[in-house]
Amino acid sequence: MPTLFLIVFVDLVGFGLVIPLLPFYALRFAAAPQQVAVLLAIYSLMQLFAAPLWGRLSDRVGRRPVLMISMAASVLAYLWIGSATALWMLFAARALAGACAGNIAAAQAYIADITKPEERAKGMGVIGAAFGFGFIIGPALGGLLAGHDPATADVQTPAWVAAGFSFVALCGVFLLLPESLPADRRGIGGPSRGRVSAIWEMLGRPVLSRLILIFFLVILAFAGMESTFALWAVEQFGWGPGQVGYVFSYVGVLSAILQGGLIGALTRRFGEERLLFCGLALIGIGLLMMPLARTVPLLAPAISALALGMGLTQPSLNSLISRRAGREEQGEVLGMSQSVGSLSRVLGPAAAGFFFGEFGRNAAFLWGAALVAGALLVAFKLTRGLGAAKLTGPEPAEPTR
Repeated sequence: MPTLFLIVFVDLVGFGLVIPLLPFYALRFAAAPQQVAVLLAIYSLMQLFAAPLWGRLSDRVGRRPVLMISMAASVLAYLWIGSATALWMLFAARALAGACAGNIAAAQAYIADITKPEERAKGMGVIGAAFGFGFIIGPALGGLLAGHDPATADVQTPAWVAAGFSFVALCGVFLLLPESLPADRRGIGGPSRGRVSAIWEMLGRPVLSRLILIFFLVILAFAGMESTFALWAVEQFGWGPGQVGYVFSYVGVLSAILQGGLIGALTRRFGEERLLFCGLALIGIGLLMMPLARTVPLLAPAISALALGMGLTQPSLNSLISRRAGREEQGEVLGMSQSVGSLSRVLGPAAAGFFFGEFGRNAAFLWGAALVAGALLVAFKLTRGLGAAKLTGPEPAEPTR
Protein backbone atom coordinates (compact mmCIF):
# COMPACT_ATOMS: atom_id res chain seq x y z
CA MET A 1 0.00 0.00 0.00
CA PRO A 2 2.81 2.54 0.67
CA THR A 3 4.13 1.94 -2.86
CA LEU A 4 0.69 2.57 -4.38
CA PHE A 5 0.36 5.72 -2.26
CA LEU A 6 3.67 7.08 -3.53
CA ILE A 7 2.83 6.32 -7.16
CA VAL A 8 -0.61 7.93 -7.01
CA PHE A 9 0.84 10.85 -5.06
CA VAL A 10 3.49 11.57 -7.70
CA ASP A 11 0.89 11.33 -10.46
CA LEU A 12 -1.45 13.67 -8.58
CA VAL A 13 1.32 16.24 -8.04
CA GLY A 14 1.41 16.57 -11.81
CA PHE A 15 -2.38 16.69 -11.95
CA GLY A 16 -2.45 19.38 -9.26
CA LEU A 17 0.16 21.41 -11.11
CA VAL A 18 -2.07 21.96 -14.12
CA ILE A 19 -5.72 21.78 -13.02
CA PRO A 20 -5.89 25.10 -11.08
CA LEU A 21 -4.09 26.82 -13.99
CA LEU A 22 -6.34 25.56 -16.81
CA PRO A 23 -8.55 28.68 -16.75
CA PHE A 24 -5.44 30.78 -17.26
CA TYR A 25 -4.29 28.55 -20.15
CA ALA A 26 -7.70 29.10 -21.76
CA LEU A 27 -7.76 32.84 -21.07
CA ARG A 28 -4.40 33.09 -22.85
CA PHE A 29 -6.29 32.12 -26.01
CA ALA A 30 -9.15 34.59 -25.27
CA ALA A 31 -11.61 31.89 -24.17
CA ALA A 32 -14.99 32.94 -22.77
CA PRO A 33 -16.05 31.79 -19.26
CA GLN A 34 -18.32 29.15 -20.81
CA GLN A 35 -15.40 27.82 -22.86
CA VAL A 36 -13.25 27.66 -19.74
CA ALA A 37 -15.92 25.57 -18.04
CA VAL A 38 -16.17 23.24 -21.05
CA LEU A 39 -12.38 22.84 -21.12
CA LEU A 40 -12.51 21.62 -17.53
CA ALA A 41 -15.44 19.36 -18.39
CA ILE A 42 -14.05 17.70 -21.55
CA TYR A 43 -11.72 15.48 -19.51
CA SER A 44 -14.65 14.14 -17.52
CA LEU A 45 -16.81 13.76 -20.62
CA MET A 46 -14.29 11.35 -22.10
CA GLN A 47 -13.77 9.66 -18.74
CA LEU A 48 -17.54 9.16 -18.47
CA PHE A 49 -17.46 6.66 -21.33
CA ALA A 50 -14.01 5.21 -20.70
CA ALA A 51 -13.85 4.66 -16.92
CA PRO A 52 -16.22 1.64 -16.76
CA LEU A 53 -14.30 0.02 -19.62
CA TRP A 54 -10.97 0.54 -17.88
CA GLY A 55 -12.41 -0.75 -14.61
CA ARG A 56 -13.79 -3.83 -16.32
CA LEU A 57 -10.51 -4.35 -18.16
CA SER A 58 -8.67 -4.23 -14.83
CA ASP A 59 -10.94 -7.06 -13.62
CA ARG A 60 -9.87 -9.11 -16.63
CA VAL A 61 -6.16 -8.40 -17.07
CA GLY A 62 -5.16 -6.90 -13.71
CA ARG A 63 -4.74 -3.47 -12.17
CA ARG A 64 -1.11 -2.88 -13.15
CA PRO A 65 -1.51 -2.71 -16.97
CA VAL A 66 -4.40 -0.24 -16.67
CA LEU A 67 -2.38 2.00 -14.35
CA MET A 68 0.52 2.00 -16.83
CA ILE A 69 -1.63 2.88 -19.84
CA SER A 70 -3.35 5.68 -17.97
CA MET A 71 -0.14 7.26 -16.73
CA ALA A 72 1.53 7.02 -20.15
CA ALA A 73 -1.44 8.90 -21.64
CA SER A 74 -1.06 11.57 -18.94
CA VAL A 75 2.55 12.15 -19.99
CA LEU A 76 1.51 12.70 -23.60
CA ALA A 77 -1.40 14.95 -22.64
CA TYR A 78 0.71 17.25 -20.46
CA LEU A 79 3.34 17.53 -23.18
CA TRP A 80 0.60 18.54 -25.62
CA ILE A 81 -0.77 21.16 -23.21
CA GLY A 82 2.69 22.61 -22.74
CA SER A 83 3.21 22.94 -26.50
CA ALA A 84 -0.32 24.14 -27.32
CA THR A 85 -0.52 27.10 -29.69
CA ALA A 86 -4.32 27.19 -30.07
CA LEU A 87 -7.36 26.60 -27.90
CA TRP A 88 -8.36 23.42 -29.77
CA MET A 89 -5.06 21.82 -28.73
CA LEU A 90 -5.93 22.29 -25.07
CA PHE A 91 -9.29 20.62 -25.68
CA ALA A 92 -7.69 17.74 -27.59
CA ALA A 93 -5.05 17.13 -24.93
CA ARG A 94 -7.63 17.11 -22.16
CA ALA A 95 -9.81 14.74 -24.19
CA LEU A 96 -6.90 12.31 -24.63
CA ALA A 97 -6.17 12.36 -20.90
CA GLY A 98 -9.83 11.75 -20.05
CA ALA A 99 -10.22 8.88 -22.52
CA CYS A 100 -7.31 7.05 -20.86
CA ALA A 101 -8.13 8.01 -17.27
CA GLY A 102 -8.37 4.60 -15.66
CA ASN A 103 -5.84 5.13 -12.89
CA ILE A 104 -8.17 6.09 -10.04
CA ALA A 105 -10.66 3.25 -10.56
CA ALA A 106 -7.76 0.81 -10.93
CA ALA A 107 -6.07 2.17 -7.78
CA GLN A 108 -9.31 1.88 -5.80
CA ALA A 109 -9.81 -1.68 -7.06
CA TYR A 110 -6.20 -2.39 -6.04
CA ILE A 111 -7.06 -1.23 -2.53
CA ALA A 112 -10.18 -3.44 -2.53
CA ASP A 113 -8.01 -6.41 -3.54
CA ILE A 114 -5.61 -6.05 -0.63
CA THR A 115 -7.85 -4.86 2.25
CA LYS A 116 -10.49 -6.52 4.40
CA PRO A 117 -14.02 -5.03 4.19
CA GLU A 118 -13.80 -3.48 7.64
CA GLU A 119 -10.56 -1.72 6.64
CA ARG A 120 -11.84 -0.57 3.26
CA ALA A 121 -12.53 3.07 4.25
CA LYS A 122 -9.00 3.40 5.64
CA GLY A 123 -7.63 1.94 2.42
CA MET A 124 -9.70 4.29 0.29
CA GLY A 125 -8.37 7.07 2.50
CA VAL A 126 -4.89 6.22 1.21
CA ILE A 127 -5.99 7.23 -2.29
CA GLY A 128 -7.66 10.32 -0.84
CA ALA A 129 -4.50 11.20 1.06
CA ALA A 130 -2.46 10.87 -2.12
CA PHE A 131 -4.90 13.32 -3.70
CA GLY A 132 -4.50 15.61 -0.72
CA PHE A 133 -0.72 15.60 -0.66
CA GLY A 134 -0.66 15.94 -4.44
CA PHE A 135 -2.81 19.05 -4.13
CA ILE A 136 -0.54 20.44 -1.45
CA ILE A 137 2.55 20.40 -3.62
CA GLY A 138 1.07 20.52 -7.12
CA PRO A 139 -0.92 23.78 -7.03
CA ALA A 140 1.71 25.57 -4.94
CA LEU A 141 4.46 24.51 -7.33
CA GLY A 142 2.28 25.36 -10.31
CA GLY A 143 1.51 28.80 -8.89
CA LEU A 144 5.20 29.37 -8.17
CA LEU A 145 6.22 28.40 -11.69
CA ALA A 146 3.40 30.38 -13.34
CA GLY A 147 3.75 33.57 -11.30
CA HIS A 148 1.19 35.87 -9.72
CA ASP A 149 0.35 38.19 -12.61
CA PRO A 150 -2.48 36.85 -14.81
CA ALA A 151 -1.22 38.91 -17.78
CA THR A 152 2.33 37.50 -17.79
CA ALA A 153 1.82 34.05 -16.24
CA ASP A 154 4.10 31.26 -17.54
CA VAL A 155 1.59 28.50 -18.26
CA GLN A 156 3.93 26.30 -20.32
CA THR A 157 6.50 25.31 -17.69
CA PRO A 158 3.99 23.76 -15.23
CA ALA A 159 2.75 21.44 -17.99
CA TRP A 160 6.29 20.24 -18.77
CA VAL A 161 6.92 19.59 -15.09
CA ALA A 162 3.58 17.75 -14.79
CA ALA A 163 4.62 15.47 -17.66
CA GLY A 164 7.80 14.68 -15.77
CA PHE A 165 5.91 13.74 -12.62
CA SER A 166 3.56 11.44 -14.53
CA PHE A 167 6.55 9.78 -16.20
CA VAL A 168 8.09 9.12 -12.79
CA ALA A 169 4.79 7.59 -11.64
CA LEU A 170 4.71 5.39 -14.76
CA CYS A 171 8.21 4.15 -13.97
CA GLY A 172 7.11 3.47 -10.40
CA VAL A 173 4.28 1.21 -11.56
CA PHE A 174 6.57 -0.62 -13.98
CA LEU A 175 9.43 -1.15 -11.54
CA LEU A 176 7.91 -1.29 -8.06
CA LEU A 177 4.21 -2.20 -8.03
CA PRO A 178 3.25 -5.89 -7.98
CA GLU A 179 -0.08 -7.04 -9.42
CA SER A 180 -2.80 -7.26 -6.76
CA LEU A 181 -5.37 -9.35 -8.66
CA PRO A 182 -4.59 -13.08 -8.53
CA ALA A 183 -4.51 -14.85 -11.88
CA ASP A 184 -7.38 -17.14 -10.90
CA ARG A 185 -9.69 -14.14 -10.31
CA ARG A 186 -9.03 -12.36 -13.59
CA GLY A 187 -11.87 -12.41 -16.07
CA ILE A 188 -14.40 -13.93 -13.63
CA GLY A 189 -17.89 -12.61 -14.27
CA GLY A 190 -16.77 -10.23 -17.02
CA PRO A 191 -17.40 -11.82 -20.42
CA SER A 192 -20.94 -12.99 -19.69
CA ARG A 193 -22.62 -9.56 -19.84
CA GLY A 194 -22.33 -6.48 -21.96
CA ARG A 195 -21.71 -2.96 -20.77
CA VAL A 196 -25.33 -1.83 -21.05
CA SER A 197 -26.62 -4.86 -19.15
CA ALA A 198 -23.95 -4.34 -16.48
CA ILE A 199 -25.03 -0.71 -16.00
CA TRP A 200 -28.69 -1.72 -15.88
CA GLU A 201 -27.96 -4.43 -13.33
CA MET A 202 -26.06 -2.08 -11.02
CA LEU A 203 -28.76 0.56 -11.20
CA GLY A 204 -31.25 -2.14 -10.24
CA ARG A 205 -29.58 -2.65 -6.87
CA PRO A 206 -31.46 -0.33 -4.49
CA VAL A 207 -28.66 0.52 -2.07
CA LEU A 208 -25.84 0.68 -4.62
CA SER A 209 -27.86 2.90 -6.97
CA ARG A 210 -28.66 5.37 -4.16
CA LEU A 211 -25.07 5.50 -3.00
CA ILE A 212 -24.05 6.28 -6.58
CA LEU A 213 -26.77 8.97 -6.73
CA ILE A 214 -25.28 10.62 -3.63
CA PHE A 215 -21.85 10.43 -5.26
CA PHE A 216 -23.27 12.03 -8.42
CA LEU A 217 -24.87 14.94 -6.56
CA VAL A 218 -21.92 15.80 -4.33
CA ILE A 219 -19.38 15.67 -7.16
CA LEU A 220 -21.76 17.73 -9.31
CA ALA A 221 -21.74 20.44 -6.64
CA PHE A 222 -18.01 20.31 -5.92
CA ALA A 223 -17.00 20.24 -9.58
CA GLY A 224 -19.07 23.36 -10.20
CA MET A 225 -17.27 25.13 -7.37
CA GLU A 226 -13.82 24.02 -8.59
CA SER A 227 -14.44 25.08 -12.19
CA THR A 228 -15.55 28.61 -11.32
CA PHE A 229 -13.35 29.32 -8.30
CA ALA A 230 -10.48 30.87 -10.29
CA LEU A 231 -12.88 33.13 -12.20
CA TRP A 232 -14.68 33.99 -8.95
CA ALA A 233 -11.36 34.80 -7.23
CA VAL A 234 -10.32 37.09 -10.09
CA GLU A 235 -13.52 39.12 -9.69
CA GLN A 236 -13.73 38.90 -5.91
CA PHE A 237 -10.10 39.52 -4.96
CA GLY A 238 -8.23 40.26 -8.20
CA TRP A 239 -6.14 37.12 -7.74
CA GLY A 240 -3.82 35.46 -10.26
CA PRO A 241 -2.61 31.85 -10.69
CA GLY A 242 -0.35 31.98 -7.64
CA GLN A 243 -3.04 32.83 -5.11
CA VAL A 244 -5.48 30.33 -6.62
CA GLY A 245 -2.79 27.64 -6.46
CA TYR A 246 -2.16 28.39 -2.78
CA VAL A 247 -5.85 27.98 -1.96
CA PHE A 248 -5.92 24.57 -3.64
CA SER A 249 -2.77 23.65 -1.71
CA TYR A 250 -4.51 24.57 1.54
CA VAL A 251 -7.39 22.30 0.53
CA GLY A 252 -4.83 19.57 -0.06
CA VAL A 253 -3.27 20.04 3.38
CA LEU A 254 -6.59 19.57 5.16
CA SER A 255 -7.59 16.65 2.95
CA ALA A 256 -4.25 14.89 3.46
CA ILE A 257 -4.35 15.29 7.24
CA LEU A 258 -7.87 13.94 7.40
CA GLN A 259 -7.63 11.09 4.91
CA GLY A 260 -4.02 10.17 5.53
CA GLY A 261 -4.06 10.06 9.30
CA LEU A 262 -7.56 10.28 10.75
CA ILE A 263 -10.08 8.56 8.50
CA GLY A 264 -9.30 5.05 9.73
CA ALA A 265 -9.77 5.93 13.41
CA LEU A 266 -12.85 8.02 12.66
CA THR A 267 -14.42 5.19 10.69
CA ARG A 268 -13.82 2.68 13.49
CA ARG A 269 -15.36 5.06 16.01
CA PHE A 270 -18.31 6.47 14.07
CA GLY A 271 -18.79 4.31 10.96
CA GLU A 272 -18.91 5.32 7.31
CA GLU A 273 -22.56 6.36 7.45
CA ARG A 274 -22.13 9.02 10.13
CA LEU A 275 -18.98 10.32 8.47
CA LEU A 276 -20.91 10.58 5.21
CA PHE A 277 -23.63 12.69 6.87
CA CYS A 278 -21.06 14.94 8.55
CA GLY A 279 -19.08 15.37 5.33
CA LEU A 280 -22.14 16.31 3.29
CA ALA A 281 -23.21 18.83 5.93
CA LEU A 282 -19.77 20.48 5.92
CA ILE A 283 -19.75 20.75 2.14
CA GLY A 284 -23.18 22.41 2.18
CA ILE A 285 -22.09 24.86 4.88
CA GLY A 286 -18.92 25.72 2.97
CA LEU A 287 -20.81 26.44 -0.24
CA LEU A 288 -23.30 28.65 1.59
CA MET A 289 -20.43 30.60 3.18
CA MET A 290 -18.61 31.30 -0.10
CA PRO A 291 -20.84 34.25 -1.20
CA LEU A 292 -20.17 35.89 2.17
CA ALA A 293 -16.37 35.60 1.84
CA ARG A 294 -15.38 39.13 0.89
CA THR A 295 -12.04 38.95 2.72
CA VAL A 296 -9.46 36.16 3.12
CA PRO A 297 -10.26 35.63 6.85
CA LEU A 298 -13.86 34.93 5.82
CA LEU A 299 -12.79 32.74 2.91
CA ALA A 300 -10.65 30.47 5.10
CA PRO A 301 -13.50 28.83 7.10
CA ALA A 302 -15.57 28.33 3.93
CA ILE A 303 -12.69 26.59 2.13
CA SER A 304 -11.89 24.62 5.30
CA ALA A 305 -15.45 23.30 5.52
CA LEU A 306 -15.37 22.28 1.85
CA ALA A 307 -12.02 20.50 2.21
CA LEU A 308 -12.93 18.66 5.41
CA GLY A 309 -16.34 17.76 4.01
CA MET A 310 -14.89 16.17 0.89
CA GLY A 311 -12.23 14.48 3.02
CA LEU A 312 -14.95 12.72 5.00
CA THR A 313 -17.39 12.11 2.15
CA GLN A 314 -15.24 10.60 -0.58
CA PRO A 315 -13.53 7.72 1.28
CA SER A 316 -16.76 6.90 3.12
CA LEU A 317 -18.76 6.74 -0.11
CA ASN A 318 -16.06 4.81 -1.99
CA SER A 319 -15.86 2.31 0.86
CA LEU A 320 -19.63 1.83 1.00
CA ILE A 321 -19.85 1.40 -2.77
CA SER A 322 -16.96 -1.07 -2.77
CA ARG A 323 -18.49 -3.09 0.06
CA ARG A 324 -21.76 -3.45 -1.85
CA ALA A 325 -19.89 -5.04 -4.79
CA GLY A 326 -18.76 -8.63 -5.17
CA ARG A 327 -15.06 -9.52 -5.15
CA GLU A 328 -15.10 -10.34 -8.88
CA GLU A 329 -16.58 -6.98 -9.92
CA GLN A 330 -14.62 -4.45 -7.85
CA GLY A 331 -13.01 -2.80 -10.87
CA GLU A 332 -16.26 -2.70 -12.81
CA VAL A 333 -18.35 -1.22 -9.98
CA LEU A 334 -15.71 1.30 -8.95
CA GLY A 335 -15.19 2.16 -12.62
CA MET A 336 -18.93 2.74 -12.88
CA SER A 337 -18.89 5.07 -9.87
CA GLN A 338 -15.96 6.95 -11.41
CA SER A 339 -17.95 7.21 -14.63
CA VAL A 340 -20.86 8.71 -12.70
CA GLY A 341 -18.40 11.11 -11.09
CA SER A 342 -17.18 11.99 -14.58
CA LEU A 343 -20.74 12.76 -15.65
CA SER A 344 -20.94 15.11 -12.67
CA ARG A 345 -17.69 16.76 -13.72
CA VAL A 346 -19.12 17.29 -17.19
CA LEU A 347 -22.45 18.70 -16.07
CA GLY A 348 -21.14 20.51 -12.98
CA PRO A 349 -18.73 22.92 -14.72
CA ALA A 350 -21.19 23.50 -17.57
CA ALA A 351 -24.04 24.34 -15.19
CA ALA A 352 -21.78 26.40 -12.91
CA GLY A 353 -20.46 28.33 -15.91
CA PHE A 354 -24.05 29.07 -16.93
CA PHE A 355 -25.02 30.28 -13.44
CA PHE A 356 -21.80 32.31 -13.20
CA GLY A 357 -22.41 34.04 -16.53
CA GLU A 358 -26.16 34.60 -16.18
CA PHE A 359 -26.74 35.23 -12.46
CA GLY A 360 -23.43 36.42 -11.05
CA ARG A 361 -20.34 34.88 -9.55
CA ASN A 362 -22.04 33.59 -6.37
CA ALA A 363 -24.90 31.75 -8.07
CA ALA A 364 -22.87 28.59 -8.73
CA PHE A 365 -22.17 28.16 -4.99
CA LEU A 366 -25.84 28.47 -4.07
CA TRP A 367 -26.78 25.97 -6.77
CA GLY A 368 -24.17 23.57 -5.37
CA ALA A 369 -25.55 23.93 -1.85
CA ALA A 370 -29.00 22.91 -3.12
CA LEU A 371 -27.49 19.78 -4.72
CA VAL A 372 -25.76 18.80 -1.48
CA ALA A 373 -29.04 19.25 0.39
CA GLY A 374 -30.55 16.73 -2.05
CA ALA A 375 -27.69 14.31 -1.37
CA LEU A 376 -28.28 14.63 2.37
CA LEU A 377 -31.95 13.83 1.88
CA VAL A 378 -31.15 10.69 -0.14
CA ALA A 379 -28.61 9.55 2.47
CA PHE A 380 -31.09 10.14 5.30
CA LYS A 381 -33.84 8.15 3.59
CA LEU A 382 -31.42 5.35 2.75
CA THR A 383 -30.10 4.88 6.27
CA ARG A 384 -33.52 5.36 7.82
CA GLY A 385 -35.07 2.77 5.54
CA LEU A 386 -32.39 0.09 5.82
CA GLY A 387 -30.43 0.74 8.99
CA ALA A 388 -26.71 1.38 9.09
CA ALA A 389 -25.69 -2.27 9.40
CA LYS A 390 -27.24 -3.23 6.08
CA LEU A 391 -25.36 -0.54 4.19
CA THR A 392 -22.03 -2.28 4.61
CA GLY A 393 -23.00 -5.78 3.52
CA PRO A 394 -22.71 -7.16 -0.02
CA GLU A 395 -25.58 -6.55 -2.40
CA PRO A 396 -25.57 -9.24 -5.10
CA ALA A 397 -27.41 -8.60 -8.34
CA GLU A 398 -30.87 -9.96 -8.98
CA PRO A 399 -30.73 -13.28 -10.84
CA THR A 400 -31.37 -12.97 -14.55
CA ARG A 401 -34.82 -14.18 -15.56
